Amino acid sequence: MSKISTIGVLTSGGDAPGMNAAIRAVTRSAIYSGWKVKAIYRGYEGLVKNDIKEFTTESVSGTIQRGGTILKTARSKAFLTVEGRKQAFENLKANEIDALVVIGGNGSLAGAQVLAQEYDIPCIGLPGTIDNDLYGTDTTIGYDTALNTIMECVDKIRDTATSHNRIFFIEVMGRDAGFLAQNSAIAAGAECAIIPEDSTDADQLADFVARGVRKSKNSSIVIVSESQKDGTGGAMYYADRVRHEYPEYDVRVTILGHLQRGGRPSASDRILASRLGVAAIEALQDGQRNVMVGIANNQVVYVPFNKAIKKDKPIDKELITVLNELSI
Repeated sequence: MSKISTIGVLTSGGDAPGMNAAIRAVTRSAIYSGWKVKAIYRGYEGLVKNDIKEFTTESVSGTIQRGGTILKTARSKAFLTVEGRKQAFENLKANEIDALVVIGGNGSLAGAQVLAQEYDIPCIGLPGTIDNDLYGTDTTIGYDTALNTIMECVDKIRDTATSHNRIFFIEVMGRDAGFLAQNSAIAAGAECAIIPEDSTDADQLADFVARGVRKSKNSSIVIVSESQKDGTGGAMYYADRVRHEYPEYDVRVTILGHLQRGGRPSASDRILASRLGVAAIEALQDGQRNVMVGIANNQVVYVPFNKAIKKDKPIDKELITVLNELSI
């Protein structure tokens, strides 16, 4: 595809606070640059079903502070098929869309990569996920807000944990990544974080009990990542282990669930989304394609889809040390 005059923008996968700020930035930056903007509703499903309409600057007024996504989001089985992607491309052509900006996580960017490869349409990805698991960017849109939401919830739970001398296992999101669990544990002063990235042979639960509860603490908070790579998984598993192995302790479980995705985006997420949205349009103007726009050392970076999607993002092991030392 040659000269760009119209871009499409969609949000896909799980919603994340700051997605609306990103939609706003993409829309207004594109219009500022003299391009038209077509908004695609319900992600790739809307692209397959031609749920598309033109956006103006007024279309995104009063949206920067809103959580969720005004474009909605959906899973699309149709887009996973060759026929579905062909229909999606036909709809792009029918709407005279020359390039596509996709805001979402791992699966969303993978969809953009396949579409770009099959139909040679320029695609730019923005990292919109609370999991913070995309390689090549220091943080993702929605992560900071979710982290603060978890911290506030844990602060409240600690009040009742202390009052009743209980151990609370609090399960947080993050898929196979422990960024939310590890950093919320530090921020909330938790005694332990059980995360997939802590790949030592040591039993994380036994270490926690030996280090904290058995010494001086009658109440404790343990943050557990929702998905453990060893297949054990979740707060319920570890709570059941304590009930069987350490029956003297009173145990409770809280699963925060989708509470973590909601709420007004933080200032950091609004600024990040705005910067990345503008950078997405600049990338298209520069002839870039098939890249995710990220942030590294406070500078905008462009990461090829294959790296952003396929490479594991490492957690800073120093964070584990920090939590262990401060939880004594």
